[in-house]
Amino acid sequence: MTEKRQVTIELGGQKYRMNADADEGHLEKLASIVDERITALGVRAARTASPAQLLAIVALGLADELMAAEKRCRSVEDITRKAITSAIDRIDRRLEADSRMSAQEHDQA
Repeated sequence: MTEKRQVTIELGGQKYRMNADADEGHLEKLASIVDERITALGVRAARTASPAQLLAIVALGLADELMAAEKRCRSVEDITRKAITSAIDRIDRRLEADSRMSAQEHDQA
């Protein structure tokens, strides 16, 4: 088990200290993604919204993107499953036909 250590990240100009067992570099990369989203909201949003509101807006946007990605993933999985099932069915039919043909040739011999 990884030991927790104190990590400081910066989001929207605010520093947040937390105890984490995740890799610090990974947390910094995640924080930079969130920080980029906050910056993309613009100067006006940064002036009028609290840091908590900015984080909430970014979190909702990321959650929406996650849901869309999960939906796409399920769709790809469904398409893949159907394609594999169809291929297996074709292979089974071909093997069955070959087996019948081989049995007929054996009976004729």
